[in-house]
Amino acid sequence: MAGRTEYDASQAAKRLRVPAATFRWARHAGLISAPDFSSWQWSQASVEAMDADAIRAALPGKPISGGAAADRIAEALGTPNAVGEKANVTSFVVRRFVGRGLLTELSANPDGSLLHPDQVAEVCRREDLAELVAADTPLGPDQAAERLSVRRTEFTHMVRLGWIKAAESIEVRFGTSRAGAVDVPLYRAADIEALPTARTEVDWEQLRTVQKSRRSPLALLRPEPEAAPA
Repeated sequence: MAGRTEYDASQAAKRLRVPAATFRWARHAGLISAPDFSSWQWSQASVEAMDADAIRAALPGKPISGGAAADRIAEALGTPNAVGEKANVTSFVVRRFVGRGLLTELSANPDGSLLHPDQVAEVCRREDLAELVAADTPLGPDQAAERLSVRRTEFTHMVRLGWIKAAESIEVRFGTSRAGAVDVPLYRAADIEALPTARTEVDWEQLRTVQKSRRSPLALLRPEPEAAPA
């Protein structure tokens, strides 16, 4: 560390001898000023002026994982996640809550979440929790097509046309080898359910009654050109 004049979040946490997740929460809570060296770095003077004890006190216990947060949300809804069974609330929902700003991501690892347990508890007390979870429930392509009452073919064209985009993808393995792994896109239930309202130019009754052997009415459509950046 000798001679260092700038610190990113991880380096500042190490200098202060506090967990990186605790440092991130303290920054969210307003206990740490905005970076003054660059958009993501603090000067040495700023780091030395930080109150390490106050930062530690902001998150006195350990953060919880996204999976643990999902379990607590499921418990709050009265539909607890059972071990060995399909989860009623998944980490996908937790990540969408982070995106909504309802939860604060404290991990720098893109493959895992760390969250403040008190903030999760606050979310669990929301009166609209069930509606939020329902909106952020993940649907695979087949489930999305079923929710819209259309064939998988029609839904595939909707994705091609850019009408709907996956919130994220997960790797699904067939067998033990990664050679049999495929990426499966997951969509928010609310985004799927909003499609008929958003695409009123489409004859949804026709789409829902196309015979299996017939070509999709969407096949001849072309994606709309993306708007040029302002």
